[in-house]
Amino acid sequence: MDVKDSNGALLAEGDSVILIKDLKVKGSSLTLKRGTLVKNIRLTNSPAEIEGRAGGSTMVLKTEFLKKA
Repeated sequence: MDVKDSNGALLAEGDSVILIKDLKVKGSSLTLKRGTLVKNIRLTNSPAEIEGRAGGSTMVLKTEFLKKA
């Protein structure tokens, strides 16, 4: 399964990505700002989602809002 960022670059386990858009976190008042670096990502079963630590907690992020660092 190939996981690609918003620019079409392939993502792998342990890569770092940067947010390209401000994202509101559901169930929280937290907003992840554009340009936030998410290090050491993990791939999920879905090619449209990755898992990583951002804002002090682990969350699932959609790859359409990310670019490879």
